Amino acid sequence: MSRDEARAVRDTELEKDRARYGLLAVVISNLAIAGVAIFGVWQLDGDKAVIVGILTAAFTAVSSLTTAYLGIKAVSNTAKSIALGDGPARRHPEATPPAQHTP
Repeated sequence: MSRDEARAVRDTELEKDRARYGLLAVVISNLAIAGVAIFGVWQLDGDKAVIVGILTAAFTAVSSLTTAYLGIKAVSNTAKSIALGDGPARRHPEATPPAQHTP
């Protein structure tokens, strides 16, 4: 195996590890938020106004955290593919428009 192939394999494994542990961090954080929200609702004994506030805050935190992770991951993947020459910017070079003739 050449040095470039070994580096490509190492980079691929590193990227898989980053994705795996990043997703694990998001899932654990979401579970922690859900656990705290459930505990808070359980402790309130039916105060509906506060329960709605807690559930809304928990839903907002979970959706924001998940969306941020997925957005950052998507941008990272796009930037990497463009940098490596696999992106759409290099695959489809823009055609030059035909010259316009003025009468």
